[in-house]
Amino acid sequence: MKTKDKILSKALELFNDKGYNNITTRHIAAELHISAGNLHYHFKHSEDIVRMLFSELTLKMDTLLNQMKKTENKTLKDLYQFTYATSEIFYSYRFIFINFTDILNQNPDIESKYEGINFSRKEEFQMIFSDLQKNQIFQQNLPQFFTESLVEQIFIIADNWLTHNRLILKLSPEEAIRHYTLLQMNLFYPLLNKEQQKLYEQQYIQ
Repeated sequence: MKTKDKILSKALELFNDKGYNNITTRHIAAELHISAGNLHYHFKHSEDIVRMLFSELTLKMDTLLNQMKKTENKTLKDLYQFTYATSEIFYSYRFIFINFTDILNQNPDIESKYEGINFSRKEEFQMIFSDLQKNQIFQQNLPQFFTESLVEQIFIIADNWLTHNRLILKLSPEEAIRHYTLLQMNLFYPLLNKEQQKLYEQQYIQ
């Protein structure tokens, strides 16, 4: 593994475990047993590391979304696996969401990127919902205001469940991913047709 990749990997580990505001480039260098100068050759500031990690997160979500969009004959299982995989990715970069306000304040370019991503993600989710309707997983003729509200609700949960778990439930990683995946999946229940609702209850609730 190249030094730059080692720095990113160790920084992600430390930010997640110790907290974004508690870790400096010197801490990262010490953990890697390299000089601060060596680290700064690759990343001048910790904000540069955060920007790269945010880009990694974005790329992984882009890949996951593209896979979901390309999936033909989308099923309820596909929707669950997509939601579960999203939760796994978010947990891997949990420091970003737990310290989101601080990170945005210190990285204005991340804030502008996030706004753009938020807009494009809404369109992508609407496309996925449309496919699920065509495949008779979701009900037909759903009101537009309802699906638009649903996308916003999903984003609110997705961006904040890690903080909720840290402060309230304190579930282990595996338990948290399962719990909050199901919490998000429950939002889809009113959209499912009757047959799919029964299937959902059998496979995920009972």
